[in-house]
Amino acid sequence: MFFFDMGYILMVMLPGLLISGAASLAVRSAFNKYSQVGSMRNITGAQAAQTMLDNAGIHDVTIVQTQGFLSDHYNPTNKTLALSPGVYQSTSVAAIGIACHEAGHAMQHAHGYVPMWIRSALVPAANIGSYLGYIVMAMGALFSPSMVIVGAVLFSAVVLFQLVTLPVEFDASARAKREVVAQGILYPEEQTGVNRVLNAAAMTYVAAVITSLLTIAYYLMRAGLLGGSDD
Repeated sequence: MFFFDMGYILMVMLPGLLISGAASLAVRSAFNKYSQVGSMRNITGAQAAQTMLDNAGIHDVTIVQTQGFLSDHYNPTNKTLALSPGVYQSTSVAAIGIACHEAGHAMQHAHGYVPMWIRSALVPAANIGSYLGYIVMAMGALFSPSMVIVGAVLFSAVVLFQLVTLPVEFDASARAKREVVAQGILYPEEQTGVNRVLNAAAMTYVAAVITSLLTIAYYLMRAGLLGGSDD
């Protein structure tokens, strides 16, 4: 019952769901709206990403089509830029914005963008912390405040990973917003759609940080280590 007590529901689950849900809804709303707006130059997301990479002098990144809805990502391990069907094949403003955002990640990798390397280095610790940290905090809140502290330290790797992710994602979006116009991929009047789609997507990462912080705060409070007692 501890894992799903009313305090956890009210302090973590409900706010987390509301924040994350609002962010996801904003992304879908912006994407659905601007996926119906075709680009004036009529180029696909894949072509837009390739243009960005070519103009940046990056010729060792492969652009491929992947499955799923908004499953777009850049894999620095094999230098693959994977675009979902709704982005790879589409000529919409939304598709071009997302594709160029992923191309921005490839540019970060090629140019040695430090936060991106830090994020990659934090992946193992974040994976461990996301699993063990939660379990140790939950058990500690039942049996020992010291265990909660250990769990919070483990889980803080997740928060650190998410915090480092913010500048990585914001920078990739900034590159995309700048380059789509500078390189003639879109006309200036089409940039509004790109901005709204990418700004909405960025908020999903902010929502993740807030949810993780709420989780740590809850367990610290439950154990009487933050603004309360353990009775």
